[in-house]
Amino acid sequence: MNWRYIADDGVTASFGLAADEVVTRRQGTGQSPPTLRLYTYRSHCALVGRFQRIASEIHVEFCRASGIAVNRRPTGGGAILMGADQLGVALVLPERADARSYDRTRELFQRFSGGIVAALADLGVAAEYRRKNDVEVRGRKVAGLGISFDPAGGLLFHASVLVDLDVPLMLHVLQTPFAKISDKEIATVAERVTTVRRETGRALSVAEVRDLLREAYARSLGITLEDSGFSEEELAEIGALERERYATPEWLEREPATPDAMGSATLKTLGGLLSAHLTLAGDVIKTVYLTGDFFCDEQVISGIERALRWHAAAPERVERTLQQLHDKEGLALPGVPTEALVRVVASAVEAARRQEQLAVAKGCFVNP
Repeated sequence: MNWRYIADDGVTASFGLAADEVVTRRQGTGQSPPTLRLYTYRSHCALVGRFQRIASEIHVEFCRASGIAVNRRPTGGGAILMGADQLGVALVLPERADARSYDRTRELFQRFSGGIVAALADLGVAAEYRRKNDVEVRGRKVAGLGISFDPAGGLLFHASVLVDLDVPLMLHVLQTPFAKISDKEIATVAERVTTVRRETGRALSVAEVRDLLREAYARSLGITLEDSGFSEEELAEIGALERERYATPEWLEREPATPDAMGSATLKTLGGLLSAHLTLAGDVIKTVYLTGDFFCDEQVISGIERALRWHAAAPERVERTLQQLHDKEGLALPGVPTEALVRVVASAVEAARRQEQLAVAKGCFVNP
């Protein structure tokens, strides 16, 4: 089967997002061919997921002062920093409406991340797709994934492959539950992610990685990729969509009414000091980082943090999950009882809720 292949670099946030949406929309009617697009954004831009609240995800004032564009993807998932060293993957094809179940979506993540996994294997890097939507190397994220469906019958698989990453800049751009950005916090986040250059020990160019991804996707999907570009008709639709959606306040400001809340807590345990820093979205733990002076394999920490992402905040639910991790996968912090970990997470949740209540209280005086 023949697919179109498009490679472009330094695109603006609005063009990159509009292009993916237009080509996806045209799949259902056969106006555009199935397409693999491997591209980079102009350094730098911050992109939030379709259903996220920008002010909760991004340091907006820092981005404005630094000339970093902010926009919203048509796919779900979390906020990301994109630029010349982060390779965007857009895989676009027709998809039947009756195939859009939860289980089917998980299958699609597995299938379409296969090109990334195969390309890294060609470099001698053992990567794997891990739920919910990451490709990881030894528990460290090297690519984030997203999927969206167009009502007309198109599917868009999105990925950002970290060829390299400026972690300090990312932390200044993205909101995190840390109270400050110090060397310790930078090191904590740096241990949760990795890059292609770090894993290979080579200063690979984005172009080299792109060529490997192209070859790997052709193999994994059993397709032939033909070099091409956008048609004039597509470019006209992309320009119109940029103006009508991706450059409008209505698109950027569509967000939940309730902001996320952040909280931290620290507990002294037999294994050492243990801290939990988390972001709370209603009654759900959206993300969590565990830090402290305990000794532990990094993959254990990453496994626990991953299990608690988008997890119910109720202590009994947290305890059940942590106990299952201990019993079934052997994931536990040495010298730190499960109940201690439950307690510090619960305390961080309560700290976040206090912050949320304080914000609501302040808001009461806006309209007397």
